[in-house]
Order: sequence, then C-alpha cells, then structure tokens
Amino acid sequence: MAMGTTYAQSKPGSPPIPLELFLGHEQLNFQLIVKKKFAPESKLDLLVISVFSENWDKNDAIGNSVVIPFQFNYNIGKKGFAIAAGGEGNSVVGFSPLVGVEHSFASRKVLAITVLNYLINETQDLKLFGLYEYKPPINETWSFYSRVQFVYNYGFAENSHNRSFLYLRAGVKKGPLGFGLGANWDQYGPNRIAKDNFGVFTRWEF
Repeated sequence: MAMGTTYAQSKPGSPPIPLELFLGHEQLNFQLIVKKKFAPESKLDLLVISVFSENWDKNDAIGNSVVIPFQFNYNIGKKGFAIAAGGEGNSVVGFSPLVGVEHSFASRKVLAITVLNYLINETQDLKLFGLYEYKPPINETWSFYSRVQFVYNYGFAENSHNRSFLYLRAGVKKGPLGFGLGANWDQYGPNRIAKDNFGVFTRWEF
C-alpha cells in the first residue's frame, strides 16, 4: 500500500483526517488519509489514502502519479491486529485488488502502523508499508511532530524491486495545524531510478 493508516484507540471512534501538502525543490506532494469506523463499537473500518505527486519540471514524468489504495479492515482482538481486503488505483499501472494484514498502536505521543499487502495483479506485488509518528508536548499549546513513513514493493512475477520510498518529517504542531521540514527519497522500477525531494510541509487534521 503506497501509503496507509490504522489507529488503535482506547476509546471507540474515528481518528482525525490528516491532509498534508509537501512543497519540495523537485516536486509537489499531497496526502489525505481517511479512516472511519462503521459504528463506534464495530470491528470493521474503512481506510482510504489519496496520494498525489507532480514534478515542477513538466519534461520530467518520473514520479508523477495518483495512487489511491483503500481497504476494509476487520480488527481481531484488542492488540491492534486486523485482516484487510480492498484495492489500489494507480495512475501508472491501473487497478489491483489486494488482501493483507495490519498492526497498529496509538497513544497521545506515539502512532505506529505496519501494513503488509499482496496485490492481485500481473506483477504479483508484495507491499510493506510503515508509518510512525512521535509527537510529545513542548508546552500546553505546542507539540513536537515527527514522522517516518516508508513503502517497499517487490514484484514476484519478475523477482525485482518495483517501488520504494522513505519519507521523513520534523516540525511542530498546535491543535490541528502542523508544519516543518521534510525529505522524500523515492526509487522506481527494477533499476531503482532515484528521485529526491527536500522542502517544507504543512498539515491539518480535520
């Protein structure tokens, strides 16, 4: 999954919806994560991630994409584990059904999500996704905000690397607003064509 989120919570309910804009020296990135329970006590929830990337250089098409994975999660027990089924729409390779497993943990300071998905497509992709946030309070108004987010996608049909990235964010947060510095390292295809992007981000939690 290009990017995914499940929150384990001590109280029933849906988490905030974070929207992030990242303005880098090479590229514009947009990410929106929606996570909704079907009912407060339901074991079922829906996760939808919208990711958009566009190069400033119109002659450079590598990395331009819209990726929208979605999955229905069935939570097992109270340890943050879930099984998932859904699909992924990708402007480069089309639509792929998916199945997977997920683990998540959330507290006031920490969010940790790990997802392993198998995409049912020609390349037989196995995708590992991770998102880890640390946001300790600085004072009564402000908090520190940091995030590590990664994807590693391996195609079993061709026994080769398909797509991977590592995204880092560091900044501050006040209520629903966050902003700071960011770095993206992307690699594409079996030859691992690299694209780096450094800049600033701002995010809002609806």
